[in-house]
Amino acid sequence: MIRIAFFTIMLTACGSDAAKQEDKKALVEEVADSQIKVGAAQMEEYLPLLQNKNVGMVVNHTTMLGETHLVDSLLSRGIAIKKIFAPEHGFRGDTPAGDKVGNEVDSKTGIPILSLYGSHNKPTKEDLSGLDVVIFDIQDVGARFYTYTSTMSYAMEACAENGLPFIVLDRPNPLGNVIDGPVLEEAQKSFVGLHPIPIAYGLTMGELATMINNEGWLENSVKADLQVIKLANWTHSSSYNLPVSPSPNLPTDHSIAWYPSICLFEGTMMSLGRGTHFPFEVLGYPSPEFGDFQFTPVPIPGMSMDPKHQDKLCYGTDLRQAPVPNAVDLSYLISFYKKTPADSSFFNNYFALLAGTPDLRKQIEKGMSEAEIKATWQKKLDAYKQIRKKHLLYDDFE
Repeated sequence: MIRIAFFTIMLTACGSDAAKQEDKKALVEEVADSQIKVGAAQMEEYLPLLQNKNVGMVVNHTTMLGETHLVDSLLSRGIAIKKIFAPEHGFRGDTPAGDKVGNEVDSKTGIPILSLYGSHNKPTKEDLSGLDVVIFDIQDVGARFYTYTSTMSYAMEACAENGLPFIVLDRPNPLGNVIDGPVLEEAQKSFVGLHPIPIAYGLTMGELATMINNEGWLENSVKADLQVIKLANWTHSSSYNLPVSPSPNLPTDHSIAWYPSICLFEGTMMSLGRGTHFPFEVLGYPSPEFGDFQFTPVPIPGMSMDPKHQDKLCYGTDLRQAPVPNAVDLSYLISFYKKTPADSSFFNNYFALLAGTPDLRKQIEKGMSEAEIKATWQKKLDAYKQIRKKHLLYDDFE
């Protein structure tokens, strides 16, 4: 807005009225075109695909066009939305992590909401009955264990099996220039990691969907009728501040930047700040040897009702002012493990699923340094980067 106002002032100072108006219009359009446009904003590209169709939408609270939810925008244009599919955290994004999401009817629109984070994660044939096309539009954060990627994969797979087109309205990856972490091993497949990609995979959801589809990673190598409505004016070098918190416990860009590193602590005895208003930005345990910073996890409606170490004073580290990493940071994981008393169990069984491999735990327990551990990732990481390049839809950061 500041730039547009500046252009307006300059144009008023010179030239004929007609010329001023034409130049002003051109300059304003140029400024507008230089801004990132999400796939959902480019309706001219996908509205024709929805006309006279019964539409299903895999969406949540991040599916916004400015101040308006995409569901409302499409309904106002006469699109027949018949079903909404809700991921983890629900359609409105207010269900705490891990809590099951139930089926319901949206009170505003009367559209049935079917949960993909309750009794099943993959749409059934019955769920998809009566639909002609399915749209996916959810903001991701670029980390493998963030479950929106699994929701997308299962939804695309179900559409492939039932002969329905699957349209991804792309959004930026705020960590689109970060590629790091161990590549998921087949034995560790779960809802927090379905495909052989690293923790930080450096793709948008549209690019990831393209990779999954083209590499034959869907069950029985089925192929989806996939179409990606691309971003405009975005590259993997672009910075992007998320306009809507993607989930209750990732409230800031800073917490999102730390998420690929700190989420690994879900597989340990440590608190990572659930039950505070700064989750994924602090680490601690109810024992003074873990650090000087103090916090007490408590139930917070809409965020976490039963946080680890609830009502206990935790001691640890405050990362809120720490520079954001451009890779998976293992230093805190190694440091806190070394502070753990010998008679305590630092890791739990969830850790291998988050890491995507049992090796990381063994390496830390063995006393390997961060550099030594990361060297063991490199061969598979390099192979992944070559696969990734085949499926890029935007200019890369390298």
